[in-house]
Amino acid sequence: MPEIRPTFSRPPVAATRCPREDSGMELIGGIEKRDIHIVDYDPAWSQRFATEHARIARALGATARRIDHIGSTSVPGLAAKPIVDIDLCVPDVEDEGAYLPPLLAAGYQLRVREPGHRMVRTPQRDVHVHIVTVGSDWEHRQLLFRDWLRHDSRDRIAYEQLKRRLAQQNWADMNDYADAKGPLIAEIIQRAQAWAESIDWTPEEPASPTLGDK
Repeated sequence: MPEIRPTFSRPPVAATRCPREDSGMELIGGIEKRDIHIVDYDPAWSQRFATEHARIARALGATARRIDHIGSTSVPGLAAKPIVDIDLCVPDVEDEGAYLPPLLAAGYQLRVREPGHRMVRTPQRDVHVHIVTVGSDWEHRQLLFRDWLRHDSRDRIAYEQLKRRLAQQNWADMNDYADAKGPLIAEIIQRAQAWAESIDWTPEEPASPTLGDK
């Protein structure tokens, strides 16, 4: 992750802040208890990504170096929480003044602040936009994980089975649910890295999605 350079001015956010001391994560609004619902893959998720892609591009212009659909909703056939995850790469994620005010003005809300990563979301909490520095390890891992799950059915099935099992449990915080997936994700990433090296994988330039008819 990029080194923190505290030279920017953070826009004011009127919300409760709850730090997760073990990770350096600051949760704007505090810990939230939410039920975890895993649903079958929905082709409408790609259309929702296209809608949010357009909104982000309008808000940031050239500051948005690349915008990618990531996470389970970006993998055809994979069951997921009905939350669309987006990877937004900017020149320097620590320079919040360059991107956060336009995103807040566009209707997003700041939820996570941690070294090398910010997350904003829709008020409905059905879209999460992860903001990172272009070329960062975060960007590489997310795109590799996505592409590997699109490629490998065994890991795709194993990941779905784990998520469905975890969804049966009672979670006080969605971040704890995410942490519980960590060991399997680490195993999958190892296999993905080996695959990437064998084919000389590099992230493709994202294509601009086309908005379909409403």
